[in-house]
Amino acid sequence: MTEKKELLKDKTPAQRKEYPIGTGFLDYFPHAAAEVANVSFVGNIQHNGPNTPLHWDRSKSTDEADALIRHYLQRGTIDSDGVRHSAKLAWRAMALLEKELEEAGALLAQGAR
Repeated sequence: MTEKKELLKDKTPAQRKEYPIGTGFLDYFPHAAAEVANVSFVGNIQHNGPNTPLHWDRSKSTDEADALIRHYLQRGTIDSDGVRHSAKLAWRAMALLEKELEEAGALLAQGAR
C-alpha cells in the first residue's frame, strides 16, 4: 500500500519553492481560475442542489477523460448552462490530474467526498 502524502508537507523549504502556486499558476491564469471555480459552483447546484455546500461528489464525476474530450470538441462555445466549454474542459483536466496524483499517493482533496 502506498503511503498517502500531504501537499508539500514532506518538502524542504527549497523544494517547496518549486511549487509556486500563487506566482506560477494563479498569477498567470487568474481569469481562467475564476472560470474554473465557477464550473465548480454551477456543477454543484446542478448535481447536488442549490442549498448544498460546495463539494466534489466523486460518485457523480467518473468520466473525466471522456468529458474532457467532449468539452474540447466544443471549445470556444458556451454550454446550455451559460458556462464555457473550455472552462469545463479545464475543470475536467484538473480532476483527471488530481485523481492521478491521489493514485500515486496524494491525500484526497479537502473539497472531495
